[in-house]
Formats: sequence, structure tokens, C-alpha cells
Amino acid sequence: MSHRSSAIDTSSMPPGIPWIIGNEAAERFSFYGMRTILGIFMVKYLYLMDEAGGTPMPEAEAIEHFHAFAAWVYFTPLLGALLSDIFLGKYRTILLLSVVYCAGHAALALMGTHGHSSNWLFGGLLLICIGSGGIKPCVSSHVGDQFGPSNQHLLTRVYNGFYFAINFGSVFSTLLTPWLLEWYGPHWAFGVPGLLMALATLLFWMGRDKFTHIPPAGSHKFFAELSSREGMLALAKLVPLFGFFAVFWSLYDQTSSSWVFQAGQMNCRFLGITWLASQVQAINPILILVFIPLFTLLIYPFMKRFFRVTPLRKIGCGLFLVTLAYALTTLVQSWIDRGLSPSIGWQLLCFTVITAAEIMVSIVGLEFAYTQAPKNMKSMIMAIFLLSVWLGNLFTSTTASLIQIPSAAAQQAALADAALPAASRKVPHALVLAGYDGQTGSADDFVMDYTQAASPKLTIPGQAAFEAASAEVEAYIGGHGGALPPEAELSGKLGTDIWGNPIHYEILDSKHFRLISNGPDKTPNTQWDLGLTVELTLPEPPSPPSWVDRFHPADPWLTRRSRELGMPLAAAAPATGMEFSRHAFSGGQTKLHGAAYFRFFMWLMLATSVIFVPFSMLYRPKTYLQ
Repeated sequence: MSHRSSAIDTSSMPPGIPWIIGNEAAERFSFYGMRTILGIFMVKYLYLMDEAGGTPMPEAEAIEHFHAFAAWVYFTPLLGALLSDIFLGKYRTILLLSVVYCAGHAALALMGTHGHSSNWLFGGLLLICIGSGGIKPCVSSHVGDQFGPSNQHLLTRVYNGFYFAINFGSVFSTLLTPWLLEWYGPHWAFGVPGLLMALATLLFWMGRDKFTHIPPAGSHKFFAELSSREGMLALAKLVPLFGFFAVFWSLYDQTSSSWVFQAGQMNCRFLGITWLASQVQAINPILILVFIPLFTLLIYPFMKRFFRVTPLRKIGCGLFLVTLAYALTTLVQSWIDRGLSPSIGWQLLCFTVITAAEIMVSIVGLEFAYTQAPKNMKSMIMAIFLLSVWLGNLFTSTTASLIQIPSAAAQQAALADAALPAASRKVPHALVLAGYDGQTGSADDFVMDYTQAASPKLTIPGQAAFEAASAEVEAYIGGHGGALPPEAELSGKLGTDIWGNPIHYEILDSKHFRLISNGPDKTPNTQWDLGLTVELTLPEPPSPPSWVDRFHPADPWLTRRSRELGMPLAAAAPATGMEFSRHAFSGGQTKLHGAAYFRFFMWLMLATSVIFVPFSMLYRPKTYLQ
């Protein structure tokens, strides 16, 4: 059956829009549902998926992998745009890559059923990068293709509705998938988003006869326009603009990574609700559903009373709001670094500010990029716009990689354990690892004990000195009702390691502290730094049962899985006291952590916002429609 290749000449809404909006809501549920739990999953769940076991992934490494995935999801739109504009057209490209997208979700849901779970994880993320990324420029430009001269005045309203659908789908997924992960585990938490992606694909196919199908331009016409004076001029103007968007995305997308880990360090009970750390992200799509009409009907008209409101001025205001959001996040983290436990309400305030920025940068940028693209380059320009998300997340991933300090013990243990026969690795065993001098049988040896499934125990050289220092800190905490001592109070008072380096006390948050020395190389921030991380468990009053409790098992999935693997379960603090859990480490920390990490991105965003002002004053827009 042939389909129309030009927009209907009507002043009303095109008939294919409801099908596109429904498809987008289901597809965004699937994507954001998976993405919401990805960081937490890599840190707390991935190492438990295989019977052979492993060690938990450090947060900095999880941030690196998360943003590498987020980056490549927004690089593959370039490939999707080429496939669409030259060969298949937008409709067939979207339908084909949606099937690849569904396969990626299936791979995530099947982790732990066969083979190594990390292979399923990264294989599934690769397929999602190809599927989700490939359809992105096609879907957003497919919306614009439905409009002609008679109804182009409705384009802004539809792009707002398009963004509304994105957040309508994600609001439910960001609340549901963390809950599924907590109580029913990764198979359900990743499986439900996969089912929604299958539904999205079905909805898009069902609307095929309602759409305007703009045919592909073909390679000759595509490259002729790309190399034309008009095409080159459009690219020359837009590419620098997209550089500013890259910095925005570098900061904004951390709401799903570093902000989630920050939420885990806060008091997550707010408004009578105990939030899971990853559930806090749900406030973003909820606020967008409120802010879209608020900005359209009230805030933008109010701004027009004082100055001419243009897309570039909206974007500039949004960039300064991101700076404010990170200033607040830095303040909150500084409280955490002092051992306080601020209310999660503070992070909800940060989300309010950065969501307002998203309205002014992302929505406006999406529409502006489409209108500035010559008509046969719509998908390509949208792909280049999405490359700003790739570049921003690549920057964050690279930053997370550069600030990580490797662990000497973990590196040697991985090599030594890999050299053992497969049969030996399946039974309890211990490895004696050469320390700084490169030889075993000396005082600087490490011992890695694999007597517990999925949870090897490290013993560091001279650990007794750190245990004694920990006992002093724990005694202080016990005498002060669970409050951690200020760092300055214990400076220089906790003794030395076996090489004569002082043992330093550092607060991580209200429930964790670290004892660390420079180790055998006597140099700070290297893989040879040694110490203990200590977790404090305080007694908690019993909470009244909630109506939600009837919908989940008695124990969380992590507790049930630990029991299956024969791991010791975390002990709850007794009703009259508190518990301390000590974990030895060698290296593995980061060079930029706590408030300093967020402060770095705050100054980056402020500099970007200031530079954007003269750029926007010099930019001369030119609008193209189909």
C-alpha cells in the first residue's frame, strides 16, 4: 500500500500525531525505566548475578560506564539519520531499529540465566545504543514532517506535547522500576521496560496508514544539500551552538548517576514517604508535566513584559539555572561530607531548579534545531543536535575514568585468580598476593580470601593498626549517640601504619567513614594507599506497615539472593546499640570526590553560561519548514 509523501493541507492537528505520541510514551517508559536503575544495578546487583561471584563495582566506575552508555546512545543517531535520509526513510528506519531495541531489553532481562552477566549487560546496552539512538533523530523529525504551511503554527504545541509524552512515560517508570529491582530483582526490573518497548513498536506499526511518509532524499541529493552553501552555513552556525548544549547534558544527565548516589547518603524519608535513592528521579518528569503548561501560559508571557523572548534567550536563562542547581547540590554534598544527613527534600529542590532549566534548554533546543535545518537535512541536523548529548556524557565518563585510583590488590587478585584452573575457582580458596616489593612472604603481602561466595575478603598488610584506629573512632561514635567525630578532632591521633605513615580519618557520609594511609610508596592518591572503610548501622524504630507491603515479598531481592549464594547477611543493629562493619581496601578511591566533584561541574557550567551570552547576541537564525 502506498502512503502519502506530503503533509495534509489542513489547519488542524495531523492524524498521525496521536500514534506518534503514544509510541513515544511507551518507548520512553522502557528507556528511562532501564536507565533509572542502571547505576544502582551495576554497584549493588551485577556482582551477585553469577554463581561464581565477584566484587561490587565502585561508584566512580559505575558513573564511568553509565555515562559511556549514555554517550553512545546519542552517537548512534548519526547512523540512524544517514540510514533514514539516504536509504529507508524515517518510518522504515524507526520500525527496523525498534526491533533491535527490543532485543537489547531482552538481553538485560536475561542476565544471570546463562554465561557471564557482564557480557549480557554490555551486549544488551550495545543493542539499545543502536536501537534507541538510531531512532532518535527520526522520531523527532518525523513529528515535524506531519506539518505543512497551514498548520505549522501548531508545531510548538506538538513539540511540547511530544516532550509531555516523554515525561508521562518516564514518571511511571522511574517510580516502578526501582521498586521492582528492590523487591523482585533485575529480571523483572529490566523485563517490564522490555515489554513496554514491544508495545511502543506495535503502536508505531498500527499508525502506519495515518502518517506522512517523507521519502529518503537519496545519497546524491543528501550530500548535494549537505555540501551546498546553505547546508554548510546551517552547520557552521549550529555546531558551535550545540557545543553549549554538550556542557548542559554533561551536568543534567548526572541526575541519573552521581545525584542518585548522593541521594543514597541522605535521609530519604520525606512527606511521610521513604524514597528509594533511584526513585527520587521521578520528581523530574512529574515537574515537567507541571512546568510545560506553567512556562507556556505564565512564565514566558510574564518574561515578554520586560524583553523580547527568543529561543536563544530562553536557552541562556536555562544555562544559568543549571549553575544554580549545581551550587545547591555542592552545598548539600558539603553537609554530607561533614557527617550530616540532610533531608532528601534538598535534592528535590535541586531537581526543581534543573527541571526548569531543562524546559528552557532541551525543549527549546529540540524545536530550534529542527527549524534551523534545511528540509532535506532534518534528520541529520537532529542527529548532530543529539551528538551534543554524546559529547557531554563522553566528557563526564572520561572525567570519572581519570579521577579513579586503581586498587593494587584487586588488580593482582584478578590476574592470580584467572590463572587458577576453573575447578579451583569454584571451591573456597585464598590467594596470597605480592605487595609493593613484588614478592610473597614479606610484610607487605595481601591476602584475598574467597571463602564466601560472591564476596571475597581482603586482608591488607598491617591491618591491625587500622583495626585499632577504627576501634577508637567507634568508641567515640558509641559515646555520642551515633554521631561521627569531626575530622579535625582526630587529626594526628590515630597512630601510623607499618611504614610510619599517619592514619587519616575521613568522613564519607553520616553512616560511613574511612581510615587511610599513604601505604608502602608513601605517596597519597595511589593504588598502594591502604585502609578500612567502616559502615555504621544504627537501630531504627519499627515503621508501621504500608499498603504497598502487601504487593511485595517479605525480604528484598538482595537479601534473598545473598541467602541463595551463602553470603553472610548484613546484621541489623540491636535495639539498644549499633553495629560496625569494616572492609579493607588498597587504592580504589577517587581523586575528586564529595563536594569538590560537584563544585568542579558548577564552575564549568558558570563559565559556559557566561560565554553563551555574546554568542547568542551574534547568532542570526534562519527558519526552514517542509
